[in-house]
Amino acid sequence: MKQVLSDIWAYVLSHPKKIFLLALAGVLVLWVIFGNYGVVARFRMEAENRMLRELQEQEELKIIENTRKIRSADNPETIEKIAREKYNFSKDDETLFIIEDKKK
Repeated sequence: MKQVLSDIWAYVLSHPKKIFLLALAGVLVLWVIFGNYGVVARFRMEAENRMLRELQEQEELKIIENTRKIRSADNPETIEKIAREKYNFSKDDETLFIIEDKKK
């Protein structure tokens, strides 16, 4: 074991430029892979970008649905429907029965 370490140390001392360049290349490779703008960070940012785009599409669909609801709010039948469903309004000659779920 001692002989192997001695041989390695002798090689390092006999080729210092080569060892320095190898160490520099190793550090550069690690920086490219794990640095702030490296490959790992790139994959993480791509995944976040996909998630945000999906969220944007969902929100745009909600906006379209809300716009459709707002445009239909001018219609008297729609106003009556919302008043009946959401606020339990009824006409004067109607009896209203409210059935609640017991699952809550």
